[in-house]
Amino acid sequence: MTTDVTNLLIALREGTMNIEQVAQQFRQRAWPRTRRPEPQTYLELASAAEQDPDPEIPGSFEEVASAYRRGELSRAEYRILAEAAADSFRTEDQRRAEEESSGSK
Repeated sequence: MTTDVTNLLIALREGTMNIEQVAQQFRQRAWPRTRRPEPQTYLELASAAEQDPDPEIPGSFEEVASAYRRGELSRAEYRILAEAAADSFRTEDQRRAEEESSGSK
């Protein structure tokens, strides 16, 4: 399955987009959240230890991490893209916090 993240990484590799163009796309897109909530009790911790790892979600940042592990991205490229994705997450978190605070007034 080809996702927009895969297509952006291909464009970077092929040279049809540069790292800043891909990073800008990463900043502007909505990223699916892939982490489960942290266990809060010993029972939850024990249960989490027995669970299989989460499957890779298409279009998630895991695609970028996988490309880096395969050697398709340099460390510098990975860092730029990770920071761009983090900017997107922070913007989304801020927007949600503002919506929640305006909704509770």
